[in-house]
Amino acid sequence: MKYDSIIIGAGAAGLYCALHAGRRGRRVLVLEHNAEPGAKILISGGGRCNFTNINAGDPTRYISANPHFARSALTRHPPSEFIALTTKHRIAHYEKTLGQLFCEGARASQKIVRMLLDECAQAGVDIKLNCRVRAVQRGERFDVDTSLGAFTAETCIIATGGLSIPKLGATAFAYDIAKQFAVPIVKTRPALVPLTFSEADLAWMRPLSGVSAPVVASCGGASFKEAALFTHRGLSGPAILQASSYWTVEEDIRLDWLPDAADDVFAARKRERPRAQMKTILAEHMSERLATALSQRLPEGAIGDIKDATLIEAARTLKAWRLTPSGTEGYAKAEVTVGGIDTNALSQQTMEARAVRGLFFVGEAVDVTGWLGGYNFQWAWSSGWAAGQSC
Repeated sequence: MKYDSIIIGAGAAGLYCALHAGRRGRRVLVLEHNAEPGAKILISGGGRCNFTNINAGDPTRYISANPHFARSALTRHPPSEFIALTTKHRIAHYEKTLGQLFCEGARASQKIVRMLLDECAQAGVDIKLNCRVRAVQRGERFDVDTSLGAFTAETCIIATGGLSIPKLGATAFAYDIAKQFAVPIVKTRPALVPLTFSEADLAWMRPLSGVSAPVVASCGGASFKEAALFTHRGLSGPAILQASSYWTVEEDIRLDWLPDAADDVFAARKRERPRAQMKTILAEHMSERLATALSQRLPEGAIGDIKDATLIEAARTLKAWRLTPSGTEGYAKAEVTVGGIDTNALSQQTMEARAVRGLFFVGEAVDVTGWLGGYNFQWAWSSGWAAGQSC
């Protein structure tokens, strides 16, 4: 049961690494504890798979304790390379918004998994499903004990992901292996995750559950202009999910409820509609329910009876509305994990652990987390490719 490379995890990064290692003539084995490969790929984009982003080669759109680490893999294997593979397999795609690329058709994500499996088969890769890894030991080679027997290989690639979405099989396996081999780990936290709030905030938020609005959400020096969505526990929606990746406990987030309006949005309407209330003007920019809720914290009365300075200050309040989340909805609802294998312990070129020859980490397990919209899949492809050239 000897192989050149054993890859643990048949997700995006693991399969992509496998097919590229196999193309080099390496004898590759992929081990997966789930009953089917590509669990996260299958649910991505509601089954349409947001498989990359045309802007995903930009390393500034990834979060890491070492912000320069991702640059090498992303530059050498950019989105165009994966797009070319989908074209080869005649998988049609379209650009949705903000550079997001989706497969066309219902259940199109299955086409991406099938593509990866077909490429692995052509490269002679062996894949074993329902295979639980019991132990990984290293002597002259890596010895992997599993529920389906013992296997040995020159190299071992950990592609088991982070802690997000445990119902799909996420575990701390990658971090356990890192600890076993003394590879440092950056503290992890849920990312791309809905934010929760205290009862004081939920008193006005809960009645708005299901209401969405365009906002600019800012946190940790990053800002995102997309939609926010009220939930029964707080806030979600693309803008909030993006901001959550930068949020830390006890930190505020800032929302601009009037992203396309100037500070004089009320004052400018004073001459035209002097008897109008602020909530009436607000309702021109958002739903009436949200306008009513937000106006509770603004001066009352007709705007014609309010000083311009006060009207401008009210607009500025709405454009820099501060909220303090009590937490997040956790790994169960998080799309990805921030933190993970410390990139300072890995080769930027190959993803190999500097202190443990032959041990590689790829994908979400590594301390590189992308923005919402196909960036994390691109990191899986690029990091998997980088390891696949060397493992």
